[in-house]
Amino acid sequence: MSEQVHNRLAVVRAERKVSRQELAAAVGAHYQTIGYIERGQYNPSLDLALRIAAHFRLPVEALFSLEPFSPLTDEVYGPSGRTPHTGRTPR
Repeated sequence: MSEQVHNRLAVVRAERKVSRQELAAAVGAHYQTIGYIERGQYNPSLDLALRIAAHFRLPVEALFSLEPFSPLTDEVYGPSGRTPHTGRTPR
């Protein structure tokens, strides 16, 4: 039985301004495959996951996980929404 592989691929692609087509060409995949991965409809092979991570120069676990990722705002501001440096809620 195969578990769903959670990912942050769409977030990283947007942050780095890389289109699905550009990423697909860089890693030797079809652009629709990238979309399927982003939507959780397809688990990438280990080989493809490693090629994607290498393209972004990130550890594979920064992009893919067997556990759901916590929201990025929780990681940056904490679950209370307060900034880690000032303790104030961002405006």
